[in-house]
Amino acid sequence: MKKKIWLWNHYATDMYKNKGGRHYWFAENLLIEEYDATVFCANTYHNKTEFIDTGKKKFALNNINGIPFVFVKTTTALGNGFDRFKNMGLFYWNLFSVAKTYAKEHGKPDVIIASSVHPLTMVAGIKIAKKMNVPCICEIRDLWPEAIFSFNRVRENSLLGKILVFGEHWIYKRADALIFTKEGDTDYIKEKKWDTEQGGDINLKKAHYINNGVDIEGFNKSISENVVEDEDLESGKFNVVYVGAIRPVNNVGNILDAAKLLIDDHEIQFLIYGDGNQNEMLEKRVAGEGLYNVKMKGYVNKQFIPYILSKSSLNLLNYSHNLYNWSRGNSSNKLFEYMASGKPIVSTVKMGYSIIEKYKCGIELDNSSPEELAQAIYDIKNMPKHEYEHLGANAKRGANDFDFKVLTSKLIAVIDSLD
Repeated sequence: MKKKIWLWNHYATDMYKNKGGRHYWFAENLLIEEYDATVFCANTYHNKTEFIDTGKKKFALNNINGIPFVFVKTTTALGNGFDRFKNMGLFYWNLFSVAKTYAKEHGKPDVIIASSVHPLTMVAGIKIAKKMNVPCICEIRDLWPEAIFSFNRVRENSLLGKILVFGEHWIYKRADALIFTKEGDTDYIKEKKWDTEQGGDINLKKAHYINNGVDIEGFNKSISENVVEDEDLESGKFNVVYVGAIRPVNNVGNILDAAKLLIDDHEIQFLIYGDGNQNEMLEKRVAGEGLYNVKMKGYVNKQFIPYILSKSSLNLLNYSHNLYNWSRGNSSNKLFEYMASGKPIVSTVKMGYSIIEKYKCGIELDNSSPEELAQAIYDIKNMPKHEYEHLGANAKRGANDFDFKVLTSKLIAVIDSLD
């Protein structure tokens, strides 16, 4: 008899729309492996007015490529103010009645996998799983609230900070299993002395590591199916590509500083794809400083990223050193897309548990100064062809370990460990 797996991710609505993403690919591969997988998400899209109409019911059900998606009624949330908290609260609250109704119609699950970003999804998962007498796996995709503390939005020793840490500990203690997306995230539990070896109440044997990854078959298929007509991509130049958000933590201004140092090398051009709250400022810099070797490409639909990366010569993982704790590793989706493209990678931060170092597919910088970044780009551009190709081959080979077929096998091992 097929095991029923419920995958809960508030923001998986975007995965439904894009036909891809962590829980879409997990569900897709679970179905192939004879598991009955259903994704639960909000009926609203993150930071958009668009939504899926649930009518007078608290949820709507739709299938895409054989994957059932349950859309839980919430309200539109733009920005990070009250509307977003209301959106999260409604998702949490409505999950209780939606889970009960859905279980009556389709049978209760064998396992609930409740995924962050925000912790209320995991709290609901633990409580509902207990009522149904089934195990709950909590998946922590970002160490929250540590991320909030690192951005100075809340102080850890404040009353709110203490409440958030208490809630986090409650989740880790009561989950039947924990999945972290960065290899070093269990170090956090040790730092807090929450593990049983230090007298705490969390057994690290129930903690597992499954990083983000890439659907390699879909990635390669997309290269031929979603072509971008762009003369810059076809220019034959050494294309230094950055894809992602343009916010302070991504420190994209540093790329512009490095581009200025390399402006006399007419073979190198920088192609920056993405948007964010620093986009306008950086576009003004490009125009004002005459950085003709930088092209700000703006937002690009995810379906076109594989083709863009297929035309890159080098891919940039660009972050601020001090706005995030990188010691525990990296779980950014773009790292694995970069690897799948088979091109060398330059990271402006040295990661703990470094995947780039493990697979020898690029360079990590010590200080991420513009001079250091410019030198790394110059060195890769001018290295012997066989060395350059070796870096790219290592990246592509490494991506195979993070293909979602492999990651789903790891997830199944966690699920089956709860029997």
